[in-house]
Amino acid sequence: MKKYNFLAFDIGATSGRAVLGILIGDKFEMQELHRFPNAIMELHGKYYWNIYQLYDALKESLAICARRNVVPDSIGIDTWGVDFGYLAKDGALLGLPRAYRDPYTDGAPEEYFQRVPRSEVYRLTGIQIMNFNSVFQLFRAKKEGFGPLEAAEEILFMPDLLSYLLTGKKVCEYTDASTTGLLNPVTKEFEASLLEAAGVAPSIMRPVVMPGTFVGELTDALARETGIGKVPVIAVAGHDTASAVAAVPAADREFAYLSSGTWSLMGIETEEPIISEESFLHNFTNEGGIDGTTRFLKNITGMWLLEQCRKEWEKAGRDYSYPAIVKMAERATPFRSFVNPDDPRFANPPSMTEAIVAYCRETGQPEPAEDDEFIRCIFESLAFRYKEVLALLSEIAPFPIRKLHVIGGGSMNNLLNQFTANVINMPVVAGPSEATAIGNCMVQARAAGLVADRWEMRRLINSFLSPAVFLPEGSGEWEGAFKKYQSITSKK
Repeated sequence: MKKYNFLAFDIGATSGRAVLGILIGDKFEMQELHRFPNAIMELHGKYYWNIYQLYDALKESLAICARRNVVPDSIGIDTWGVDFGYLAKDGALLGLPRAYRDPYTDGAPEEYFQRVPRSEVYRLTGIQIMNFNSVFQLFRAKKEGFGPLEAAEEILFMPDLLSYLLTGKKVCEYTDASTTGLLNPVTKEFEASLLEAAGVAPSIMRPVVMPGTFVGELTDALARETGIGKVPVIAVAGHDTASAVAAVPAADREFAYLSSGTWSLMGIETEEPIISEESFLHNFTNEGGIDGTTRFLKNITGMWLLEQCRKEWEKAGRDYSYPAIVKMAERATPFRSFVNPDDPRFANPPSMTEAIVAYCRETGQPEPAEDDEFIRCIFESLAFRYKEVLALLSEIAPFPIRKLHVIGGGSMNNLLNQFTANVINMPVVAGPSEATAIGNCMVQARAAGLVADRWEMRRLINSFLSPAVFLPEGSGEWEGAFKKYQSITSKK
């Protein structure tokens, strides 16, 4: 039985890694080959990604493969969305890509909406309005006379830009392009009117290609330098959440997913975008998925609250392991105090613990004092917030939602998974925690002709994965607590 090696580059805003996915029949395993840092650079008041450092990290990963006598059958790259690099007419990269945290887009949406109304932008794209969307980056870059834009022939989004550096070939992959606030999710083409309103020629965009498209082989120079040869590069689901959702081990469409980490993304997978007054009102977004599907989802604050509390506790000399944190939550008094995790005060407060205490004080609740009380408050509040968003999804979804698949790092939090099952009163299926890398590899497997579509991919994932299933317990008690949560959070 043939052994297939798929090299997945999974790159986030703070770090990246090279993961080797090994597929033999229906047996699959992953090996992390290389982990490398990624950080935003500040230069003269502007913020950039060091694309050349990332390129060097990819080259080192390829060299590691060569030293281990591993020749990948293909390579795939996924990253975060919205950011891009500018290319000149001769294909030269015009400086470093701007980073989405660059404050040059502060206030840009409101200014842009004077040219195209907010409701029209949503009608055309179905994308939630965030100041760092690519449309607003281009709008502000044009306004400031940013040199690379003025000289640019075209732009490439981050996964496509890295593929270009490896192969010299240019594509524009659908899932990442869908995050820009410029792509029409029905036609799957860029809206010329939105680019023109930003002061940018529509010709700056390349035609969109679907996940699984062959980009090209490694350049001759790179193949020689790394010793790995002419390996093909595949445009996978380039947006990391799209790759993660591709790895949801679902048997049918009647599910919702929760990509759980520092931030949580809850949504459904649909054949067509959902653009309505209700989706606009509740700020749902329509992003691209594999097989031309739409990821209809909403952003939720995830483990950010806990992570910020942990930083404070560590500074005070209290460093808890994750198993210890779960035990602390288990022994704490249930249903004592709640917060709305998405309240703006929790976005980036000087002290997360003080922000939680203030919220509880203002809503007439007992104020957390002990660390275990903060943890229990956060876990229960997240579960209740998940129920609220799931209820909205259930109202809008064109099919019944019968289970929630939790993927990503948060899928390993068994206590929160059980809390969530209790409050939503439906099964929670947890895993895989490495969904993004697995989804990246599975799209490569499909490009190799080993699987036919996303459902066959998911059946294959199920064959080597044993997800944990959490069934509801004590639903009546949790329903009563949820009503209390709603009463408290509606005051804010």
